[in-house]
Amino acid sequence: MKPMNEEKILMDATDIRILGLLQQDASLSNQDLAAAAHTSPATCLRRVKRLVEAGVIERRVAILSPERLGAGLTVITEVTLDRQGAEHLSAFEQRSVADSAVQQCHRVSPGPDFVLILQAADMAEWNGVVDRLFTQDANVRNVKSFFSVRRAKFTTEVPLPPPR
Repeated sequence: MKPMNEEKILMDATDIRILGLLQQDASLSNQDLAAAAHTSPATCLRRVKRLVEAGVIERRVAILSPERLGAGLTVITEVTLDRQGAEHLSAFEQRSVADSAVQQCHRVSPGPDFVLILQAADMAEWNGVVDRLFTQDANVRNVKSFFSVRRAKFTTEVPLPPPR
């Protein structure tokens, strides 16, 4: 659950240690997390709960290997729309985020209107994505796709601020 306001939450060194540890391994038990963060389990649980409620921790997930699951084609796509009114941007964004092949959807500026990161099993599956998201949408003016030939780095870690 996202917080209603977007104010930054004040975090001390313990909060930062907890966040760093969770970014490395979100499957740690509260006991193990507390030990690694040098705090008591009750304090650790209370702090994690506060960080979740504040929206600092959005969710905890497992990161899967696309290659081992047969989705080894990574595509970075720039999309430019013909009409950029708020309703047109929202409509394309909603269709994109609803598609299971789309891992990330970013509205960007300047340049294209959107950058999408997509996963597909192969070119046949990619062609299906092209038909669903781009070809059938009369408002899509231009699509430029880049196919990843090697993933040199992939992380979900966010640089942590200094403790206050």
